[in-house]
Amino acid sequence: MPPGNAKIIEWYDPDRFLAGIDLYKANKSNRLIFTGGINPLNSDLPPEGEIYIKEAILMGLPKEDLFTTYSVSNTLQEAKAIKKLLNDESPLIQNKIILVTSAFHMKRAKKVFESEGISVQPYPVDFKSNKSFISSLLNPLSWIPSSYSFNKSSNGIREIIGRFIYRAWR
Repeated sequence: MPPGNAKIIEWYDPDRFLAGIDLYKANKSNRLIFTGGINPLNSDLPPEGEIYIKEAILMGLPKEDLFTTYSVSNTLQEAKAIKKLLNDESPLIQNKIILVTSAFHMKRAKKVFESEGISVQPYPVDFKSNKSFISSLLNPLSWIPSSYSFNKSSNGIREIIGRFIYRAWR
């Protein structure tokens, strides 16, 4: 355990969290909603939203402007949970959000949220790019399989399956 009672937070994707904090601090929104994302394979972890609210408070954001949804495990559940949260909080106001998510996931996420009647202003983060595709082909070490490359392939395949399931690729 670190000195004091500090906890080490293992960030899966800090870009989305930090972008949301930056947008709030830039007065682009008067509230910040985190989804209660869970890992169905690891029930020991609390929902992401609970962790993010605690971290946002430590960064100086007021608790009354921070919200989280109930536990969710996919994009459609996230959209439904956010719609419910928005309707519960202000049912007469148009459901309009700034959607912060990974760039490779934005097209599908935007369509899923819009299918739930939520107006979306996209704010993509975490851009994935291969800066030097040609040079990586010329490097013999890049031809050896690696866990990193398998992970990237897995993420790509998962997104393709998600687009197919949600029919968001059209």
